[in-house]
Amino acid sequence: MALAKLGVVVLDCPDPGALAGFYAEVLGGTVEGDGKGDWVDLTVPGGQAMAFQRAEGHTAPQWPRADSNGQQFHLDLTVADLDAAQEGVLKLGARLLDAGEPSRTWRVYADPAGHPFCLCAG
Repeated sequence: MALAKLGVVVLDCPDPGALAGFYAEVLGGTVEGDGKGDWVDLTVPGGQAMAFQRAEGHTAPQWPRADSNGQQFHLDLTVADLDAAQEGVLKLGARLLDAGEPSRTWRVYADPAGHPFCLCAG
């Protein structure tokens, strides 16, 4: 028997409203509230809830690094068309970190606050 149930994935960032807006565009979710506070929720229909918390002095993770400023986790986002999804996230402010070989079925990006995420062909 499990001891707990995952409630929400929370990302620390300098601007919760802006980062929630980025992920709402990527995942098709709805930002709850006005997006101006220190905590912003994102509801994703049929998906895992996310939240974004203001962290003063936020330092973006560095990818790939194994020390204390390195990646601590990342999100894998499944997409139908890898090239189209890449074009979309780049227009929204993501940054390509690792395109890999042309035959590879995933690519690594940083969101506008620097958190790494992967687009994975599905």
